[in-house]
Amino acid sequence: MNGNTPYAGPTTPDTPAADLSPAQHRALRESLSRIASRTREFLPDEYTVGSEVNQGSNGPQATVAVRPPIGNPVSAGFTPDFEEDDSELIPSAERDEVARGLAASAALQVKAALANADIDPPAR
Repeated sequence: MNGNTPYAGPTTPDTPAADLSPAQHRALRESLSRIASRTREFLPDEYTVGSEVNQGSNGPQATVAVRPPIGNPVSAGFTPDFEEDDSELIPSAERDEVARGLAASAALQVKAALANADIDPPAR
């Protein structure tokens, strides 16, 4: 209910957070884009993958989410650390690990949804 007050603050995900410089916001969006792209490589086209940057109560929050064709969506959230002057806010190894984990979790959601439905599998 408080979200519709004029003093609630910005809620648009593409607006850079107050704690982020424009360069940091671009770097964070680029890292999220790489995770989303890598996740798409692991999954068929029926899965929807997206990402966003928001201002959370503890500072900037970055999220990558996957919506499977059936089942519950899965997501991974980050609170970036800006103490170091790295161009990569999320290291490459961590991006790959997150992408694999999201893809596996989304596939598991489909499997669980099919197991709960009375649908005969097409093959065994």
